[in-house]
Amino acid sequence: MTVLASPEWRIEPGLTDYARALTTMDARAAAIRAGTAGELAWLVEHPPLFTSGTSADPAELTNPAGFPVHHAGRGGRFTYHGPGQRVGYLMLDLDARGRDIRHFVHSLEAWLIAALARLGVAARREPGRIGLWVGQGTDEAKIAAIGVRVKRWVTLHGFSVNVAPDLDHFGGIIPCGISDFGVTSLEKLGNKASMADLDASLEAEFPIFLANLSRSIKVT
Repeated sequence: MTVLASPEWRIEPGLTDYARALTTMDARAAAIRAGTAGELAWLVEHPPLFTSGTSADPAELTNPAGFPVHHAGRGGRFTYHGPGQRVGYLMLDLDARGRDIRHFVHSLEAWLIAALARLGVAARREPGRIGLWVGQGTDEAKIAAIGVRVKRWVTLHGFSVNVAPDLDHFGGIIPCGISDFGVTSLEKLGNKASMADLDASLEAEFPIFLANLSRSIKVT
């Protein structure tokens, strides 16, 4: 089995223009496939905007604030990004790490669950829903979204975790097409973890995520 170098871990300061993020992702993914660049885990924040995935339904977008709407090219429906929300873009080589997209998504979910657990948040999957959830009953809400794309076995896009965004901004969409539940954040849960705390937790759990990916490789 080929031993891969550790992906670059990059935390972008300030707010990153979404169009620039798409261009950067596409260029890096192409370079990874060409063998001229290494893998990248890129953590950013965006100004307020909505993105639409390949399954987006226009009826699920109201956008009263008039935020920009970007066609992301990832799977899924409408998602909000904005200040106070950590967005993680992953450009990883599944040709080398295992050609199993379902396993990749499952490992990504497990990574976020473990990172949030380090901060005292018990996030979980829910059958039939996208993303990660906290709370029970009337308090049940979504804290993290996941939307990925795989092109020539290199991953693009990734996840978002709500640290302290303006949750009213989510009112311009039906997030991921799920209208029966709300969204929440670390701040709303009363958790005092900062963006830097989340980043450190994600980085600490990242090697385990990578190790989980390799389990889908069949060694002969």
